Amino acid sequence: MTPAARVQAAIEILEGLNATALPADRFIRDWFRTRRYAGSKDRAAVAEHVYDVLRHRGSYAWRMQSEAPRALAIASVLAAAGDIDALFGGAGYGPQPLSDAERAIVAAPPEGEMPEHARYEFPEFLAPELRRSLGDSFTADMEAMQARAGVDLRVNTLKATRDEVLKRLWEDGLDAHPTPYAPYGIRIATQDGLAILRRHSTFEDGFFEFQDEAGQIAASLAQARPGMRVLDLAAGAGGKALALAADMRNEGEIIASDIHAARLLQIGQRAGRAGVTIIRTQTDVPDGAFDIVFVDAPCSGSGTWRRQPEQKWRLTPERLAELAALQDRLLTIGAARVRPGGQLVYATCSLLALENGDRIEAFRVRHPEFTLRRADEAWDGAATPGMGQFFRATPATTGTDGFFAAIFVRNE
Repeated sequence: MTPAARVQAAIEILEGLNATALPADRFIRDWFRTRRYAGSKDRAAVAEHVYDVLRHRGSYAWRMQSEAPRALAIASVLAAAGDIDALFGGAGYGPQPLSDAERAIVAAPPEGEMPEHARYEFPEFLAPELRRSLGDSFTADMEAMQARAGVDLRVNTLKATRDEVLKRLWEDGLDAHPTPYAPYGIRIATQDGLAILRRHSTFEDGFFEFQDEAGQIAASLAQARPGMRVLDLAAGAGGKALALAADMRNEGEIIASDIHAARLLQIGQRAGRAGVTIIRTQTDVPDGAFDIVFVDAPCSGSGTWRRQPEQKWRLTPERLAELAALQDRLLTIGAARVRPGGQLVYATCSLLALENGDRIEAFRVRHPEFTLRRADEAWDGAATPGMGQFFRATPATTGTDGFFAAIFVRNE
């Protein structure tokens, strides 16, 4: 593919993303499956262009005064000091030449200061909620959110130690280091080695899973132990269930419940690779009493914007309200299944108080039979920023995804 053809491909992918709910990485992968002419370097270059636009859509839209994929691609080329006339020349499979209107906006950028939501790359309607949620750390957190995330791994202690996995990764030239807070975590600073990791023998042998350090910490806060009965509510593909199973030394019972059967199907393969036999999946919510109910609630995903920047632009006020109602419902469902003295853990990968502290306060009003347990009392790892009454992680404070966790104990 020529450089111009790569730009046109990026525009077409951006147009497709506007019409789908698929994650960007999956959509890009599927898009290229039907275009075998694109080599690996072409695919990487196009994907990088798409992600550049997704990360900077706010400022690019302000620069071009348009959110159209073509306009955003033009702004991306301008930001990279590319040759606009060469890339938008209309030759071959490249994009058509700039229109008079496009040339005018390229020649005369908007006057005045870039608005806050464009400068920090988030939907304008979220400004009050982000300010309320982040407080004095708003600027630092929003700047950190624009950087690319590295790759975090959770070592499967049923099969290996962290030192053993690190040694294997180092032998293959991967720049891997222990995570600073999670005791079984490994971090690779960039995503350049991601493709290698997915094919690495240590992954195929079940020695590790991909999981952000903040998510690892949240799972550890549950203090799952051998012999317990655990419910992972809204389990998805089972990342938390697998972490809990390792803490339980594969002794006891974990029921992973989710209404999406396709997501649960992934757990079987992952559990088999990890050597985990205590996880059972089901699409309905089981009855009975559990020692731990872990509610990994569906949320805005605002804490994962470094990895999935497309999510921020899909968020609406209506969707946020729907999520808050769902989070309340899941907490109520989970609370009914905690045995006396058992724990209810609520977690989100969100930065927003609307999905975190607000939901906790609403739950406390509805359920006085539960007592809030401090997260720093449940945590027995290294001193960790954001660990207090709750666990609050952000890219600026912990170097992880944004995350929130709260722990309740059902009164005896």
